[in-house]
Amino acid sequence: MMGHAGMAATAIRYLRSVGAPTAAAPPAPHARSVGARPPLRAVREDERAPLDPAEFRSVLGHFASGVTIITAPAETGPAGFACQSFASLSLDPPLVAFMVGRTSTTWPRLARAGVFCVNVLGAAQGDLCRAFAVSGADKFAGVRHTPAPVTGSPRLADVPAWIDCTIHAVHTGGDHLIVVGRVEALGTDPTAAAHGPLLFHRGAFGRFTP
Repeated sequence: MMGHAGMAATAIRYLRSVGAPTAAAPPAPHARSVGARPPLRAVREDERAPLDPAEFRSVLGHFASGVTIITAPAETGPAGFACQSFASLSLDPPLVAFMVGRTSTTWPRLARAGVFCVNVLGAAQGDLCRAFAVSGADKFAGVRHTPAPVTGSPRLADVPAWIDCTIHAVHTGGDHLIVVGRVEALGTDPTAAAHGPLLFHRGAFGRFTP
């Protein structure tokens, strides 16, 4: 294994390009560079999007999705956040992806770690998801977890499935970042999985009924 610092070089280079704090260690010489963020300028009237943001969210909210918590072993203690925008990406090589807002205060901690674990939530874990959706709180207070086998990222107890990853690439996507992870290990808990997944639809949690 090449080491977490090398695998996270893309994330670190991106953070440097936008002025976010990063670890003091220089990026690996073989790392692939991410282009700098384009300079900001005023938006002309003829360039404004013809979509109302509220309508955009309302319409896209009809797409039901699963819910995850992304975690990492940050320097100042474990870091994590609730994430709806997660998906599998590639089988060969094994890649997954998630999206995170550029304004996220948790993402820079994950980027510095260079690793993360995707914790897929079960039907009864709505309260756990809400706890990780807030900002500034001690999200891990009272939450049982163990180190994921390869990266050491927090693997939360009683989740139906988990995916242990190293950061493979980071791409810009408007006001979000697209984070690609290479899967190093993964597994399931059959007992937790028997209760079904936690679903998110139109701003509310729900359950899958076959």
